[in-house]
Amino acid sequence: MSIDPSSIPNFGGQPEPQPAAPQGPVVPDQDLVKQLLEQMELKYVVDDEGDLAAPWEQFRTYFMFRGENEQQVFSVRTFYDREHSIEDKSALLETIDDWNRRTLWPKVYTHTHDDGSVRLIGEAQMLIGTGVSLEHFVSSTVSWVRASVEFDKWLVETLGLATEVEESTEDKPDDEG
Repeated sequence: MSIDPSSIPNFGGQPEPQPAAPQGPVVPDQDLVKQLLEQMELKYVVDDEGDLAAPWEQFRTYFMFRGENEQQVFSVRTFYDREHSIEDKSALLETIDDWNRRTLWPKVYTHTHDDGSVRLIGEAQMLIGTGVSLEHFVSSTVSWVRASVEFDKWLVETLGLATEVEESTEDKPDDEG
C-alpha cells in the first residue's frame, strides 16, 4: 500500500485532485505512517517501545498501534513539554475544557507528575482493526498532527505564554560580548 503525495490534504488553498484509493478497506501499519510522515516532510524516530515519534520544539507526537485483530486502535498522542504548576491546574483545566468543547481533536487532558508539575497530553484515536479507507486514514492523521500543532499555538496565545517565552529570552545574557 502506498500513499501518493497528492493525496495528502491541502488545508491551505484549493482542493487538490484525489487519486483513486485502493478498493476496500486497508489496515494501516507503522510502515504506512512512516511513509506519510516522510511525505509530510516530518522527522521521526522510533522509541524504545517501538512507537513512532515526531519531535517538535515544545512537544512530541507519537503514532501508536494498540490492541489486536478487530480491536486494534491507532492513536496519535501528543505530549506537551511545557510544565505548569499544581497551583495553576484549576485554571489550566478551565482552559483545556474550553478547547475540548470547541474542537474535535485532539482531546487534551492533564497529567500531574509526582513532583507536582502538570503537563498536557492531547489524543485522537481511530479503530482500525476491521480496516479503514486509505483516504480517511491519511486525512485524519494529517488533521490530527496539524491540530496538535495548532493547540500548542492556541495555548500559548490563550495563556499569554508567548510573553513569558520572549521575556526569558530577553533576560539571557548576550554572548557576543
